[in-house]
Amino acid sequence: MSTQTLQLDAQGRLRHFLTIEGLKPALLTEILDTAESFTSVGEQTVKKVPLLRGKTIVNLFFEPSTRTRTTFELAAKRLSADVLNIAVSTSSASKGESLLDTLHNLQAMQCDMFVVRHGASGAAHFIAGHVAPHVSVINAGDGCHAHPTQAMLDLFTLRRHKPDFGALSVAIVGDILHSRVARSQIHALTTLGVPDVRVIAPRTLIPKDIETLGVHVYHDLRAGLCDVDVVMMLRLQRERMQGAFLPSEREYFYLYGLTEEKLAVAKPDAIVMHPGPINRGVEIASGVADGARSVILQQVTHGAAVRMAIMALVLRPGVERE
Repeated sequence: MSTQTLQLDAQGRLRHFLTIEGLKPALLTEILDTAESFTSVGEQTVKKVPLLRGKTIVNLFFEPSTRTRTTFELAAKRLSADVLNIAVSTSSASKGESLLDTLHNLQAMQCDMFVVRHGASGAAHFIAGHVAPHVSVINAGDGCHAHPTQAMLDLFTLRRHKPDFGALSVAIVGDILHSRVARSQIHALTTLGVPDVRVIAPRTLIPKDIETLGVHVYHDLRAGLCDVDVVMMLRLQRERMQGAFLPSEREYFYLYGLTEEKLAVAKPDAIVMHPGPINRGVEIASGVADGARSVILQQVTHGAAVRMAIMALVLRPGVERE
Protein backbone atom coordinates (compact mmCIF):
# COMPACT_ATOMS: atom_id res chain seq x y z
CA MET A 1 0.00 0.00 0.00
CA SER A 2 1.36 3.44 -0.93
CA THR A 3 2.10 5.96 1.79
CA GLN A 4 -0.56 8.34 0.51
CA THR A 5 -3.23 5.64 0.43
CA LEU A 6 -2.20 4.68 3.94
CA GLN A 7 -2.06 8.10 5.55
CA LEU A 8 -5.26 9.62 4.11
CA ASP A 9 -8.85 8.46 4.51
CA ALA A 10 -11.47 8.38 1.76
CA GLN A 11 -12.27 12.07 2.36
CA GLY A 12 -8.62 13.10 2.03
CA ARG A 13 -8.21 13.72 5.77
CA LEU A 14 -5.19 12.59 7.75
CA ARG A 15 -5.45 9.12 9.24
CA HIS A 16 -1.70 8.91 9.93
CA PHE A 17 1.01 11.54 9.50
CA LEU A 18 3.97 9.76 7.92
CA THR A 19 5.41 12.14 5.33
CA ILE A 20 4.75 15.51 3.73
CA GLU A 21 5.53 14.21 0.26
CA GLY A 22 2.38 14.13 -1.83
CA LEU A 23 0.15 16.08 0.57
CA LYS A 24 -1.89 18.93 -0.88
CA PRO A 25 -1.14 22.58 0.00
CA ALA A 26 -4.59 22.96 1.59
CA LEU A 27 -3.84 20.19 4.09
CA LEU A 28 -0.51 21.74 5.10
CA THR A 29 -2.22 25.11 5.48
CA GLU A 30 -4.91 23.51 7.65
CA ILE A 31 -2.19 22.19 9.97
CA LEU A 32 -0.57 25.63 10.19
CA ASP A 33 -3.89 27.40 10.81
CA THR A 34 -4.90 24.86 13.46
CA ALA A 35 -1.52 25.28 15.17
CA GLU A 36 -2.11 29.04 15.23
CA SER A 37 -5.29 28.44 17.23
CA PHE A 38 -3.32 26.40 19.80
CA THR A 39 -0.49 28.88 20.42
CA SER A 40 -2.46 30.66 23.14
CA VAL A 41 -2.89 27.45 25.16
CA GLY A 42 0.69 27.68 26.40
CA GLU A 43 0.06 31.20 27.63
CA GLN A 44 -2.95 30.26 29.77
CA THR A 45 -2.86 29.72 33.53
CA VAL A 46 -4.21 26.20 32.95
CA LYS A 47 -2.37 25.02 29.86
CA LYS A 48 -4.95 22.46 28.72
CA VAL A 49 -7.89 21.98 26.39
CA PRO A 50 -10.15 18.90 26.64
CA LEU A 51 -10.01 17.95 22.95
CA LEU A 52 -8.36 14.51 23.36
CA ARG A 53 -9.59 13.67 26.85
CA GLY A 54 -9.88 9.89 27.17
CA LYS A 55 -7.37 9.19 24.36
CA THR A 56 -4.11 7.36 25.06
CA ILE A 57 -1.00 8.32 23.13
CA VAL A 58 2.20 6.26 23.19
CA ASN A 59 5.62 7.80 22.53
CA LEU A 60 7.55 4.89 21.04
CA PHE A 61 11.11 6.13 20.54
CA PHE A 62 13.74 3.69 19.30
CA GLU A 63 16.31 6.52 19.02
CA PRO A 64 17.41 9.14 21.56
CA SER A 65 15.49 12.41 21.52
CA THR A 66 15.00 15.40 23.79
CA ARG A 67 13.05 18.16 22.01
CA THR A 68 10.88 15.95 19.82
CA ARG A 69 9.83 13.47 22.51
CA THR A 70 9.32 16.20 25.10
CA THR A 71 7.20 18.40 22.84
CA PHE A 72 5.06 15.44 21.74
CA GLU A 73 4.47 14.59 25.39
CA LEU A 74 3.70 18.22 26.20
CA ALA A 75 1.37 18.51 23.19
CA ALA A 76 -0.57 15.38 24.14
CA LYS A 77 -0.95 16.49 27.76
CA ARG A 78 -2.12 19.96 26.70
CA LEU A 79 -4.81 18.21 24.67
CA SER A 80 -5.74 16.29 27.89
CA ALA A 81 -4.69 12.89 26.51
CA ASP A 82 -3.07 10.20 28.64
CA VAL A 83 0.58 9.64 27.65
CA LEU A 84 2.83 6.59 27.84
CA ASN A 85 6.55 7.00 27.22
CA ILE A 86 8.12 3.69 26.24
CA ALA A 87 11.86 3.44 26.86
CA VAL A 88 12.62 0.90 24.14
CA SER A 89 16.13 0.22 25.46
CA THR A 90 14.59 -1.13 28.68
CA SER A 91 11.41 -2.62 27.18
CA SER A 92 10.67 -6.19 26.13
CA ALA A 93 12.12 -5.34 22.71
CA SER A 94 15.55 -5.46 24.33
CA LYS A 95 14.74 -9.05 25.35
CA GLY A 96 14.05 -10.12 21.80
CA GLU A 97 10.37 -9.25 21.39
CA SER A 98 9.55 -8.35 17.79
CA LEU A 99 8.33 -4.91 16.79
CA LEU A 100 4.93 -6.28 15.78
CA ASP A 101 4.51 -8.12 19.08
CA THR A 102 5.36 -4.90 20.93
CA LEU A 103 2.72 -3.04 18.88
CA HIS A 104 0.06 -5.68 19.36
CA ASN A 105 0.59 -5.71 23.11
CA LEU A 106 0.29 -1.94 23.30
CA GLN A 107 -2.85 -2.05 21.13
CA ALA A 108 -4.31 -4.55 23.56
CA MET A 109 -4.06 -1.81 26.20
CA GLN A 110 -6.52 0.29 24.13
CA CYS A 111 -4.01 2.86 22.89
CA ASP A 112 -5.18 5.33 20.23
CA MET A 113 -1.95 6.68 18.74
CA PHE A 114 1.71 5.76 18.37
CA VAL A 115 4.29 8.52 17.96
CA VAL A 116 7.24 6.65 16.48
CA ARG A 117 10.90 7.50 16.07
CA HIS A 118 13.03 4.78 14.53
CA GLY A 119 16.47 4.47 12.97
CA ALA A 120 15.20 2.57 9.92
CA SER A 121 13.75 4.49 6.97
CA GLY A 122 10.17 3.36 6.36
CA ALA A 123 9.61 2.14 9.93
CA ALA A 124 6.65 4.46 10.53
CA HIS A 125 5.01 3.33 7.28
CA PHE A 126 5.51 -0.32 8.29
CA ILE A 127 3.96 0.28 11.69
CA ALA A 128 1.02 2.21 10.20
CA GLY A 129 0.35 -0.73 7.90
CA HIS A 130 0.02 -3.12 10.83
CA VAL A 131 -1.99 -1.21 13.41
CA ALA A 132 -5.71 -1.65 14.09
CA PRO A 133 -8.14 0.64 12.22
CA HIS A 134 -8.74 2.82 15.29
CA VAL A 135 -5.01 3.46 15.88
CA SER A 136 -3.10 6.33 14.28
CA VAL A 137 0.65 6.69 13.72
CA ILE A 138 2.72 9.88 13.63
CA ASN A 139 6.23 9.72 12.23
CA ALA A 140 8.63 11.45 14.64
CA GLY A 141 11.60 10.70 12.39
CA ASP A 142 12.54 7.52 10.50
CA GLY A 143 16.13 6.92 9.46
CA CYS A 144 17.26 9.34 6.75
CA HIS A 145 13.77 9.41 5.25
CA ALA A 146 11.40 11.93 6.84
CA HIS A 147 10.67 14.09 9.87
CA PRO A 148 7.35 15.71 8.87
CA THR A 149 6.37 17.32 12.19
CA GLN A 150 9.74 19.11 12.36
CA ALA A 151 9.21 20.47 8.87
CA MET A 152 5.74 21.71 9.84
CA LEU A 153 6.97 23.55 12.93
CA ASP A 154 9.74 25.07 10.80
CA LEU A 155 7.09 26.22 8.30
CA PHE A 156 4.97 27.62 11.12
CA THR A 157 7.92 29.63 12.44
CA LEU A 158 8.79 30.74 8.94
CA ARG A 159 5.23 31.88 8.18
CA ARG A 160 5.20 34.08 11.27
CA HIS A 161 8.23 35.98 9.99
CA LYS A 162 7.88 35.64 6.21
CA PRO A 163 4.21 34.99 5.38
CA ASP A 164 4.51 35.46 1.59
CA PHE A 165 5.91 32.05 0.64
CA GLY A 166 5.60 32.86 -3.05
CA ALA A 167 8.35 35.49 -2.80
CA LEU A 168 10.91 33.63 -0.69
CA SER A 169 14.39 32.34 -1.27
CA VAL A 170 15.35 29.64 1.26
CA ALA A 171 18.75 28.03 1.73
CA ILE A 172 19.17 24.68 3.52
CA VAL A 173 22.78 24.24 4.58
CA GLY A 174 24.67 21.22 5.85
CA ASP A 175 24.40 17.45 5.84
CA ILE A 176 21.66 17.10 3.24
CA LEU A 177 22.57 13.48 2.50
CA HIS A 178 21.74 12.08 5.93
CA SER A 179 19.05 14.56 6.98
CA ARG A 180 15.43 13.44 7.24
CA VAL A 181 14.62 17.04 8.23
CA ALA A 182 16.01 18.39 4.94
CA ARG A 183 13.87 16.05 2.83
CA SER A 184 10.70 16.95 4.68
CA GLN A 185 11.54 20.66 4.56
CA ILE A 186 12.10 20.55 0.81
CA HIS A 187 8.74 18.84 0.22
CA ALA A 188 6.96 21.29 2.53
CA LEU A 189 8.53 24.41 1.03
CA THR A 190 7.94 23.42 -2.59
CA THR A 191 4.37 22.26 -1.85
CA LEU A 192 3.51 25.67 -0.39
CA GLY A 193 4.96 27.49 -3.39
CA VAL A 194 8.41 28.70 -2.30
CA PRO A 195 9.99 29.42 -5.71
CA ASP A 196 13.67 29.28 -4.76
CA VAL A 197 14.84 26.46 -2.50
CA ARG A 198 18.61 25.99 -2.35
CA VAL A 199 20.70 23.24 -0.79
CA ILE A 200 24.29 24.02 0.14
CA ALA A 201 26.83 21.38 1.13
CA PRO A 202 30.05 19.65 0.11
CA ARG A 203 29.63 17.27 -2.81
CA THR A 204 29.98 14.30 -0.44
CA LEU A 205 26.90 15.42 1.52
CA ILE A 206 24.53 16.04 -1.40
CA PRO A 207 22.20 13.16 -2.40
CA LYS A 208 22.30 12.00 -5.99
CA ASP A 209 19.61 13.53 -8.23
CA ILE A 210 18.32 15.86 -5.49
CA GLU A 211 17.59 18.41 -8.23
CA THR A 212 14.55 16.31 -9.13
CA LEU A 213 12.94 17.62 -5.92
CA GLY A 214 12.99 21.13 -7.37
CA VAL A 215 16.01 22.56 -5.56
CA HIS A 216 19.12 24.40 -6.71
CA VAL A 217 22.42 22.90 -5.58
CA TYR A 218 25.38 24.98 -4.36
CA HIS A 219 28.76 23.86 -3.09
CA ASP A 220 29.98 27.35 -2.16
CA LEU A 221 28.33 28.78 0.95
CA ARG A 222 28.62 32.46 0.10
CA ALA A 223 27.28 31.96 -3.42
CA GLY A 224 24.36 29.93 -2.07
CA LEU A 225 23.47 32.46 0.63
CA CYS A 226 23.48 35.46 -1.68
CA ASP A 227 20.21 37.41 -1.24
CA VAL A 228 18.30 34.62 0.55
CA ASP A 229 15.46 35.37 2.98
CA VAL A 230 15.88 32.30 5.17
CA VAL A 231 18.88 30.20 6.21
CA MET A 232 18.08 26.73 7.57
CA MET A 233 21.14 25.13 9.12
CA LEU A 234 21.55 21.39 9.69
CA ARG A 235 23.89 19.51 11.98
CA LEU A 236 26.39 16.94 10.78
CA GLN A 237 24.79 13.52 11.32
CA ARG A 238 27.96 11.78 12.48
CA GLU A 239 25.98 8.82 13.80
CA ARG A 240 24.77 8.06 10.26
CA MET A 241 28.08 8.49 8.49
CA GLN A 242 30.08 5.45 7.49
CA GLY A 243 33.37 6.47 5.94
CA ALA A 244 35.20 9.75 5.45
CA PHE A 245 32.69 12.34 4.25
CA LEU A 246 34.72 15.29 5.58
CA PRO A 247 38.41 16.01 6.17
CA SER A 248 37.66 17.50 9.63
CA GLU A 249 35.03 19.43 11.55
CA ARG A 250 37.40 22.38 11.71
CA GLU A 251 37.65 22.55 7.92
CA TYR A 252 33.89 22.07 7.61
CA PHE A 253 33.27 25.07 9.85
CA TYR A 254 35.76 27.13 7.85
CA LEU A 255 33.94 26.36 4.60
CA TYR A 256 30.31 25.82 5.64
CA GLY A 257 29.90 27.05 9.20
CA LEU A 258 27.52 30.02 9.44
CA THR A 259 29.24 33.11 10.80
CA GLU A 260 28.15 36.75 10.82
CA GLU A 261 30.59 37.40 7.98
CA LYS A 262 29.06 34.72 5.74
CA LEU A 263 25.51 35.65 6.73
CA ALA A 264 26.18 39.22 5.55
CA VAL A 265 25.58 38.19 1.91
CA ALA A 266 22.00 37.19 2.70
CA LYS A 267 19.25 39.81 2.79
CA PRO A 268 19.50 42.23 5.73
CA ASP A 269 16.28 40.87 7.25
CA ALA A 270 17.11 37.20 6.67
CA ILE A 271 16.29 34.84 9.54
CA VAL A 272 18.34 31.87 10.74
CA MET A 273 16.78 28.53 11.67
CA HIS A 274 18.09 25.22 13.02
CA PRO A 275 16.11 22.09 13.99
CA GLY A 276 18.62 21.23 16.73
CA PRO A 277 20.58 19.97 18.41
CA ILE A 278 23.10 22.70 17.63
CA ASN A 279 26.81 21.95 17.35
CA ARG A 280 28.36 25.34 18.03
CA GLY A 281 31.58 25.90 16.17
CA VAL A 282 30.81 23.09 13.73
CA GLU A 283 27.83 24.25 11.64
CA ILE A 284 27.05 27.56 13.30
CA ALA A 285 28.87 30.20 15.33
CA SER A 286 27.49 31.05 18.75
CA GLY A 287 27.15 34.70 17.76
CA VAL A 288 24.74 33.73 14.97
CA ALA A 289 22.85 31.08 16.98
CA ASP A 290 22.21 33.59 19.76
CA GLY A 291 21.97 36.64 17.52
CA ALA A 292 19.10 38.95 16.62
CA ARG A 293 18.29 37.12 13.40
CA SER A 294 18.08 33.68 15.01
CA VAL A 295 14.59 32.19 15.50
CA ILE A 296 15.91 28.84 16.77
CA LEU A 297 14.31 29.04 20.21
CA GLN A 298 11.03 30.15 18.62
CA GLN A 299 11.08 26.89 16.65
CA VAL A 300 11.25 24.99 19.94
CA THR A 301 8.40 27.05 21.40
CA HIS A 302 6.17 26.43 18.38
CA GLY A 303 6.81 22.69 18.46
CA ALA A 304 4.08 21.98 21.00
CA ALA A 305 1.35 23.94 19.16
CA VAL A 306 2.18 22.35 15.80
CA ARG A 307 2.22 18.84 17.24
CA MET A 308 -1.04 19.54 19.05
CA ALA A 309 -2.54 20.50 15.70
CA ILE A 310 -1.32 17.34 13.98
CA MET A 311 -2.55 15.08 16.78
CA ALA A 312 -5.94 16.79 16.79
CA LEU A 313 -6.33 16.58 13.01
CA VAL A 314 -5.27 12.93 12.88
CA LEU A 315 -7.51 11.74 15.72
CA ARG A 316 -10.38 14.17 14.88
CA PRO A 317 -12.67 13.63 17.87
CA GLY A 318 -16.23 12.91 16.79
CA VAL A 319 -15.22 11.63 13.33
CA GLU A 320 -15.77 7.91 12.75
CA ARG A 321 -12.65 6.02 11.65
CA GLU A 322 -12.95 3.87 8.55
